[in-house]
Amino acid sequence: MTVKAAEASGPTLTYSKMRGMVALLIAFMKQRRMGLNDFIQKIATNSYACKHPEVQSILKISQPHEPELMNANPSPPPSPSQQINLGPSSNPHAKPSDFHFLKVIGKGSFGKVLLARHKAEEQFYAVKVLQKKAILKKKEEKHIMSERNVLLKNVKHPFLVGLHFSFQTADKLYFVLDYINGGELFYHLQRERCFLEPRARFYAAEIASALGYLHSLNIVYRDLKPENILLDSQGHIVLTDFGLCKENIEHNGTTSTFCGTPEYLAPEVLHKQPYDRTVDWWCLGAVLYEMLYGLPPFYSRNTAEMYDNILNKPLQLKPNITNSARHLLEGLLQKDRTKRLGAKEDFMEIRNHIFFSPINWDDLINKKITPPFNPNVSGPSDLRHFDPEFTDEPVPNSIGQSPDSILITASVKEAAEAFLGFSYAPPVDSFL
Repeated sequence: MTVKAAEASGPTLTYSKMRGMVALLIAFMKQRRMGLNDFIQKIATNSYACKHPEVQSILKISQPHEPELMNANPSPPPSPSQQINLGPSSNPHAKPSDFHFLKVIGKGSFGKVLLARHKAEEQFYAVKVLQKKAILKKKEEKHIMSERNVLLKNVKHPFLVGLHFSFQTADKLYFVLDYINGGELFYHLQRERCFLEPRARFYAAEIASALGYLHSLNIVYRDLKPENILLDSQGHIVLTDFGLCKENIEHNGTTSTFCGTPEYLAPEVLHKQPYDRTVDWWCLGAVLYEMLYGLPPFYSRNTAEMYDNILNKPLQLKPNITNSARHLLEGLLQKDRTKRLGAKEDFMEIRNHIFFSPINWDDLINKKITPPFNPNVSGPSDLRHFDPEFTDEPVPNSIGQSPDSILITASVKEAAEAFLGFSYAPPVDSFL
């Protein structure tokens, strides 16, 4: 059977072409954790997809506000004067051979996350290994360094993943992070479809606490979604992936970069208007809605239609939630950011909302509230909550290579110079 597109809109959609479109959409759903930037670039490289009128509509609405975000206007390679230098390394002796790399537990745009055991300490870590060449090719070095900067500030909050130290070889960057193996919130939500209100309230409170802490450091998170929310071995929330964080956004300060994940983009981001930290409260509303109902609030399989829903469609709430949950969602998913809950007093407005009245916030921050769900992991080697797509993948031999074994090419040398000062080890007393 041949499925025909509208007469005026383009060529005949044959079975093979239809399969290609379906494969593209399936890939998007499986890899949406990679964010809006990669999604659009993937579509842009598919010649047939680009001709499809709906895809053209998506690409038209999705033009980035800042060209370098999408490589629309590539900048030249960094010169020595543009190199990011955050000071001398506090951990110059760390190297890949210090670790046994055991399993792939995640993948992203620039590399992989691996479960690793430190040979001397016998401690388990999640090691994020990024390819410098890939980062430089997409002009993303500033975002990577921003992620590192934010990680340095996370050691004092229980619901943010912690950086133990970082180091680099000639061609790779290594983040040595807390190992969290209770699974993505996205994984658990997929299995259970939705959560009961008390469970959703607990997660939303811990997420809000983490966002409030970031805001207190003048950091806007910008990419809150179930894939970036992990559960630890006891069932507490841990936010991860700080690549889209924006630093130095003071109270009432704004930014205008078009970035995020399609389902969770706030209206002001889509409008390409300046936005502020209230963008995170919109995302909290979207995640809470998804926890209660099973889908994001304005979801459509047609991305252009979903964008139109976010901008224009009134929020629709089914009657199977309490009035306090309804009131909170209406406040967080307010399209006018100046009227959104959190616009005036930020986290305090969320904390004081009636929906969270059962929460003792001091007990919450001290992890004295028993989580409503226990992942029941038996130990660090228990990978039941990780996607087999990752864990079945062999660990690349190159992950553990030391710089001595790498042929230093011109591109590797350029990559090495672009990340001066990346290596980091915390002061001894920072974890006491």
